[in-house]
Order: sequence, then C-alpha cells, then structure tokens
Amino acid sequence: MVIEETVVIHAGIEEVWKTFVDLSCWKDWNTVLEDVRPSTGKIAEGRHLRCCMRPFAFPLHFDPVVSEVVRPERVVWSGRKYGIRARHEFIFKENNGDTTVTSRETFQGLPVIFSGLFFPAGRIRELTVLMLRDLKKAAE
Repeated sequence: MVIEETVVIHAGIEEVWKTFVDLSCWKDWNTVLEDVRPSTGKIAEGRHLRCCMRPFAFPLHFDPVVSEVVRPERVVWSGRKYGIRARHEFIFKENNGDTTVTSRETFQGLPVIFSGLFFPAGRIRELTVLMLRDLKKAAE
C-alpha cells in the first residue's frame, strides 16, 4: 500500500529544507508527530528518530531509522512495528521560487493486506496531509 500526498509551499527550497530537517523545532510546528526525540538535533543518515503519533485515541510510538538524506532533495526513513514494514520518503523540488514537497509512505505486512481495523489507511492519509500543511505554515 502506498500513500502519497503533495503540497506546494510558497518559500524557497532552502527555507523549507531547513525547517524540515531541524528536529529540535518540530514541536513548534508539527501537530502530527509528538514527542520527537532525535539522536541528534537534525535529520541525519543512520540516526534514529523516536516519536509518537495518534492515529486514534491511543498513542503509537515508533523508532524509524533515517536511511537517506540528499540535501535539499530527499529524506527517507523506515521502520517496523506490529508486523508492518514502513518506508517514508519526503521529496523536495523547487519550481519558480516555490517548493513542492511530496510525502510517499509505503507499507507492507499482513496487517496492511487485511487492512480494515488493523491498518487505518484513511486516517494515515489524513495525518500525512495535516503534516504537510503544518510544514507549509511553518516554512511560509
């Protein structure tokens, strides 16, 4: 299963990139991922990113590993939880002074195959859109 969403941010790619990779500021703008505790202050390859999200009432804690950082074009992290393998890619492209950010999440595993109550794809999509809107507001 793939969930992909895009937002156009009216700011240069360097400003958007700086906002996104500085994890110490996520608490100021990111309403989706709570309690972000990076192993360093910025997103970096090979580092863990501990955080929490609430797809429903209960918290879901996860600890993905950043596998790729290509400045200022792409960040990829991945992890496993409850039988689900997830890969989350953020792609940044500049166009006439604006920046397009695409979030592409790929999920695999039995809970995804059986979906329904085990994997709330619609809610994950809502949270993805919200996070992109949060980033837009913070960078503009």
